[in-house]
Amino acid sequence: MSKVILRLALLFCVSSVLALAGRAQQTAAADPIPSAARASYSAFDVNAATDAYLAKVPPDKKARSDAYFEGGYWLILWDFLLSAAILLLLLESGLSARMGDLAEKITARKPLQTVLYFLQFLLLTSILGFPLAVYEGYYREHLYGLATQTFGPWFREQLIGLALSMVFGSLLVTALVGAVRRLERTWWIWGAAISVVFAAFLFLIAPVFIAPLFNKYTKLEDPQIREPILSLARANGIPATEVYQVDTSRQSTRATAYVFGFLGTERIVLGDNLLKATPAEIQSTMGHEMGHYVLNHVYKELFYIAVLLAVTFALLHRCLEWSLRRWGARWGLRGITDVAALPLAALILAVFGILYTPIGNTQTRIQEYEADIFGLNAAQQPDGEAEVDLKLGEYRKLDPGPIEEFLFFDHPSGRTRITAAMRWKKEHLPGAPLAPAAAHR
Repeated sequence: MSKVILRLALLFCVSSVLALAGRAQQTAAADPIPSAARASYSAFDVNAATDAYLAKVPPDKKARSDAYFEGGYWLILWDFLLSAAILLLLLESGLSARMGDLAEKITARKPLQTVLYFLQFLLLTSILGFPLAVYEGYYREHLYGLATQTFGPWFREQLIGLALSMVFGSLLVTALVGAVRRLERTWWIWGAAISVVFAAFLFLIAPVFIAPLFNKYTKLEDPQIREPILSLARANGIPATEVYQVDTSRQSTRATAYVFGFLGTERIVLGDNLLKATPAEIQSTMGHEMGHYVLNHVYKELFYIAVLLAVTFALLHRCLEWSLRRWGARWGLRGITDVAALPLAALILAVFGILYTPIGNTQTRIQEYEADIFGLNAAQQPDGEAEVDLKLGEYRKLDPGPIEEFLFFDHPSGRTRITAAMRWKKEHLPGAPLAPAAAHR
């Protein structure tokens, strides 16, 4: 299923929530700290220490991760082109108009017409986009050794995701179309408000009610791992009394962790892959994830989404009116209130999405860097952070150019993150103005 279609069906899907959680690839033990990262304060060179860490990655592994990540640039284009082709097919063939007519024949109630149309739309676009979804989400992940599922369980989870999109997507699209029909000139304001409330609702229920549909969550029993994490949480004012582990290894070799929730749904969660990492790596990762919570990134994200949606929907309104005047009769569309115009709205949003990619990446990258700095100060594990960042190099390009990082990276690059960790380390070594009583070497 194309990413653009999924975004329309479920603007703020669970995968977006859990995307905040991805951190590092697991390892049994970290390699020794490079000599350049052991120097005294006066001799410590941040760039040399960073280069020494990056040099620990063998050339063949670096080439493999670079190829994987750079292939993702092309997938952005192919996702867009396939989505655009499918949406134009629905419009040019008149199929979208016929789907709307069918919904009207079945029921005279406008909300039910919207639901029936949307279900047809979602199923058809999902089927047409399925070959690329298999390549992108299954075959390619196995090709690079990042996936562990066989096709059957993977396909089952796609069906669960489709069912969730049907339920939540129907609710959202029905509310948005209802706003368009009742408030044709100002619907974009109310549409933004509806979408933000919907996003907040998903953020609230996803960790507790939706995520367990895909994985099993159990309380972490190992006190050697659990207690330092809870201590870190208490030190940073996080009201969590339990740590949970989730069986992400059944799907992927990536490790996950997140500290998420509000209004009593707060949870600290570690993927079982991360449990194989060193204590320093675990503490560094959890310090980062706690940073997202303490820095209120969820609330800031909701505000950012509200502003973004208001602007996007205002532009969408104008583009829809212009497009319908020019091509509406050709496609059998009766105006902006016609639910059969949904593919046109999706196509316009897809174009916006391509143009917006660098801006959205930058906004997310800033929050991730803030969480990195918070994690360094909270966990005080700069070398653990560096090791974690190297493990991210299993599937993220470690050392991109500045323009490449700006355009395509929604997290800071490995070089950026390790540089920050080594800079923090230098300023906490003996002799540094910030040096603590016991420096972390």
